[in-house]
Amino acid sequence: MLKELLLKNRSYRRFYQSETISKETLLDFINLARFAPSAKNSQPLKYYISNSETTNSKIFSTLSWAGYLTDWDGPIEGEQPSAYIVVLLDKNITENNFCDHGFAIQTILLAAVEKGFGGCTIAAFNKTKLSKIINTPENMQELLVIALGKPKETVNIYEISDNESIKYWRDENKIHKVPKRKLIDIVINKN
Repeated sequence: MLKELLLKNRSYRRFYQSETISKETLLDFINLARFAPSAKNSQPLKYYISNSETTNSKIFSTLSWAGYLTDWDGPIEGEQPSAYIVVLLDKNITENNFCDHGFAIQTILLAAVEKGFGGCTIAAFNKTKLSKIINTPENMQELLVIALGKPKETVNIYEISDNESIKYWRDENKIHKVPKRKLIDIVINKN
């Protein structure tokens, strides 16, 4: 069951924009993230959620999509995310989020997949513009944006040898291909 969820949890970048995600569902995802591990149990993460077309459009304008797909500017209208979760660090709690955001984001994405949605974690965004859009308090720092929706694309993973390219790409049918290193190539003590 976990393996199935993990294999379905790909970085989706095209969605059925009209398939909405309710505020309650977004709050359910964040509620699960609350139970994820936290360094020193400091729990410094806060979240901004959006499922409104107007705010989503504004957030979308701050994002950069798929760095390896240099001939693609991101999802077109009708294929854009139907919701966003902005993950923030509350610097009044700690200046260092350690790896808390990784645990939280994986939890949110697995919860989304379980509900038939998918997402993409985005670190490339215009922080100044996003901060103004979501009215980020001074003590908060935007860490990452999770774009969410009903996936409109197929993402296939395949194994590569240690010296092959790890760059994802799309084939002529717009199938998103994601190379993954083999298990034998990532374990250093093979005996």
